[in-house]
Amino acid sequence: MAVYEHTYRPYAGEVTPLWSRFLVIPRHALQSVFQSKFFLAFFVACLIYPLIAAIIIYLPHNESAKAIMKMTIGDLIPIDASFFYTFLAVQGFFGFFLNLLVGPPLISRDLSNNALPLYLCRPFSRAEYVLGKMSVVVILLSVITWIPGLILFLFQSYLGGAQWFTANLRMAGAIFLGSVVWILILALLSQAISALVKWRLAASAALLGIFFIPSIFGEVINNIFLTRWGNLLSLRAVTRAVWAALFGIFERQTGHIQGTINGREVNRILLEPPLWMDWVVLLMIAAVCLLVIARRVRAYEVVRG
Repeated sequence: MAVYEHTYRPYAGEVTPLWSRFLVIPRHALQSVFQSKFFLAFFVACLIYPLIAAIIIYLPHNESAKAIMKMTIGDLIPIDASFFYTFLAVQGFFGFFLNLLVGPPLISRDLSNNALPLYLCRPFSRAEYVLGKMSVVVILLSVITWIPGLILFLFQSYLGGAQWFTANLRMAGAIFLGSVVWILILALLSQAISALVKWRLAASAALLGIFFIPSIFGEVINNIFLTRWGNLLSLRAVTRAVWAALFGIFERQTGHIQGTINGREVNRILLEPPLWMDWVVLLMIAAVCLLVIARRVRAYEVVRG
């Protein structure tokens, strides 16, 4: 419009608060993700086990159901720390594959299409951009891990009474903190790989490789040197040790070997690595991922000929 007409007026509508501007990224990303029927079907499948767990919690408190199914007290599954640990392990497994479907293309798509300058030329910092991308994974994994886990805990508390709630309050914290640790590790790994690898299939393959290949090497080390320290190379083993500690069921002594191996007598107790080393491994993974993201998420890219 011509400036001399003086018809321009500044925007007078509601301004988005600074703290919530990053939420525009997950809002549009989630709309795109749920357009896939395959993803929607898998997401629904991820909620089947929480439903089964709710039924298991309900059965001991319903005499009619126990009579119909001819169940005794010995047939019932105890609702204790091991029960919720198993729930977290199952949902964490589903969460990994959910992250595998969603996480790798989040940043790589923007890098391959040179879209980062369009984000960062606006009042939108790099930290907000990364936080927005990570929140897509965080939201989806929260819906299948700690949210149903805490609902199950409250359901059991309602049926078991206030005494059960106060005696087992630690489990609620373990469900939440254990889920948050796993979600953050998965979100950081997927975003770091997405920032490094622009091709989606290659990024997904790299994420699978990081999860499974070190575990194989760790198991080889365990078998060769008759130890359990190789578990530090396995992200799955490290995370499960942290989960077990949070639920109060972690035991360092895990095995005993006695006999003859390769012509020599062996009598050795196999011990898990100290728990603090598992936390160090997780912190190192998070630090490396943050470093990769900081170096790769830029408004421009220098290409050397």
